[in-house]
Amino acid sequence: MKLSVFLQSWGFVQAENRLHRILLIGLLATNVITAFAALRTERTVIMIPPNLTEKVEISRHEASAQTKEAWGLFLAQLLGNVTPNTLDFVGDSISPLLSSDIHREIINAMNDQINALKIDKISTSFTPNQVYYEKETNKVFVTGQLMTKGPNDKPESSFRTYEFQIAIVNYNPVVNDLDVYQGEPKTKEFLEMQKQMEASTHANP
Repeated sequence: MKLSVFLQSWGFVQAENRLHRILLIGLLATNVITAFAALRTERTVIMIPPNLTEKVEISRHEASAQTKEAWGLFLAQLLGNVTPNTLDFVGDSISPLLSSDIHREIINAMNDQINALKIDKISTSFTPNQVYYEKETNKVFVTGQLMTKGPNDKPESSFRTYEFQIAIVNYNPVVNDLDVYQGEPKTKEFLEMQKQMEASTHANP
């Protein structure tokens, strides 16, 4: 083989090797970027929350209004329909869903109420008539009629609101706030109107 031909062949091999190395580095960089993007991409889980018959999508830290309304309705029915025999079950069911910030306060309040209901042998039944999710405050309001009955008393009916602030943590619902009261739901609009009325009253005694 002539030296010139050999050098040309060797130069071609070297150029081809350099090209392969460049392509290999490019593929490696692409794989790294793809893997990094996959790690950062939120995985979506398909599930059926309580009180829903259709599947919904839940990400690691977020869920649709429909999903939160379903959880709010489930919790309201759980809290509102109790008998002396089911009180402990209700407490045990609610406890894992409470955030650490409110867990002790809510459980202590529930235990006091459970003991009182057991002593008086009171049963309650809740019939919801509206579920509303307020996006601005991330709150779910469940309203309806609460029927309270003792062993020797006539049933008493009252309009009751269950208010929840529900977050999604690692695909699971977490209750960050919980309130139960008589009357209309304390939505953002309701509270603003209440403040305006109070300000007007103070301005015109």
